[in-house]
Amino acid sequence: MASISTPFDPQAPAAEKRRLLLIMGPPTLALLLFFMLPLGVMALYTFQSGTLGGGMTWSLDTYRRFWQDSALHRLLWRSALVSLQTSLWCIVLAYPIAYYLVFRAGERRMTLLTLIIIPAWTSYLLRILAWKLILGTEGLLNTFLLWVGWIERPSPILLFSQTAVIVTLVYVWVPFVALPIFAALERMDKRLLEAAADLGSPPWHSFLRITLPLSLPGVVAGFLSVFIPTLGEYVTPLLVGGVNGIMYGNLIQDQFVRALNWPLGSLMSLVMLLALLPMFLLFRRSDEVLQP
Repeated sequence: MASISTPFDPQAPAAEKRRLLLIMGPPTLALLLFFMLPLGVMALYTFQSGTLGGGMTWSLDTYRRFWQDSALHRLLWRSALVSLQTSLWCIVLAYPIAYYLVFRAGERRMTLLTLIIIPAWTSYLLRILAWKLILGTEGLLNTFLLWVGWIERPSPILLFSQTAVIVTLVYVWVPFVALPIFAALERMDKRLLEAAADLGSPPWHSFLRITLPLSLPGVVAGFLSVFIPTLGEYVTPLLVGGVNGIMYGNLIQDQFVRALNWPLGSLMSLVMLLALLPMFLLFRRSDEVLQP
């Protein structure tokens, strides 16, 4: 039997090697220039003492300062909890939407899916400001509560709090969680549900034993697609969170922009990246285990 050569095989034809180099060369170069190189520069900044300016001094003062500052550790942990809550709420809200689109919407599924995605076409900043108006003193929420008589005078009930940050982030990310779940449910073989029904399985049992396990890759992808970017979020907490809703990303932004303490800001960014590595490993592991 003739052996099959691959582009990585030393005996592969030179044309295949050139084709592989042509395909993988540009993205590899872009990754090195726009990700690995800036990451390396940022890592070098962590060894510089003091604020921005001066020569490069190889010092571990920034590492010692970060290690001794328990407030930064608590804020990173609190930000991770906010991201976790946001991701879980997004899944809870997005899964029924995706399920309805696949199994109940029929020919209207693509139209309804488009309507769900349309808000994402508008400015991210405008959507956050809209929620700031809704949760504010003169916003829609206060107007409704005054109308039903639950409060006597307007007050910013949810604004400038951790709850406001979670509510706003959930609104922003729900469509992006619904998409991978929709794709996973769409790929599912519907004949499995028909066979289960023929064997006398009730709908809820078929959902738990067939639909949910087969849709878990989409659920995991949706969870990680929310958790990873929201951990470093700083725009939403800045606009609707206030002092009580500040997150880890806000302090990183302050170190670079206001304090001009690039060494500490770089170290905080690297720590956040290292904190996300378990999520990447979880994604790879779950992708291997949950493949149908």
